[in-house]
Amino acid sequence: MRRLLALVLSFFLGILPFTASAAAPKPVLDAENTLYLDLPDGRVVIQMRPDIAPKHVARIKELVRQGFYDGLTFHRVIPGFMAQTGDPSGDGTGGSGKHLKAEFSKAPHVRGTVSMARASDPDSGDSQFFICFNTVPNLDGQYTVWGQVISGMEFVDKIKAGSTFNNGAVTNPTKIVKMRVAADVKDQR
Repeated sequence: MRRLLALVLSFFLGILPFTASAAAPKPVLDAENTLYLDLPDGRVVIQMRPDIAPKHVARIKELVRQGFYDGLTFHRVIPGFMAQTGDPSGDGTGGSGKHLKAEFSKAPHVRGTVSMARASDPDSGDSQFFICFNTVPNLDGQYTVWGQVISGMEFVDKIKAGSTFNNGAVTNPTKIVKMRVAADVKDQR
């Protein structure tokens, strides 16, 4: 009896670890603010953050719906730091031609954070973005966070790394197969 009481108390006090059961419901995603980033090794699911970066999310969705990112390379990849894409020229100098005013927030740059790349001008974000491999607190409040990888980070980890001697520039870089807004995709796998 004492053992049963201890077990019940442990459960209610949160001492026992919670294990998800097969009956636990999956969280419902907002398909209009979810991106599918298909890479050669698999699908990365990104939950966008219109609550903290509405103009950036709107622009990213506009570009995605135009097919802008399809076939673009991860031109700058620094192991342990980030993988950067979104440049049609493939060398970090290009963009879509429309700069966005920064939407800095308190959202931290942690593993899987998706944030806008920019030049020294805070309002120079355009189409280039990066995905963090690890926590990078020195970027917090300096770059516009607009999303978070919620699944498929193992595929981001497989993006070909660049040269540490050339600021992460990549030879024969990994390409985006396609990028879609989840609401526009029939195959919701």
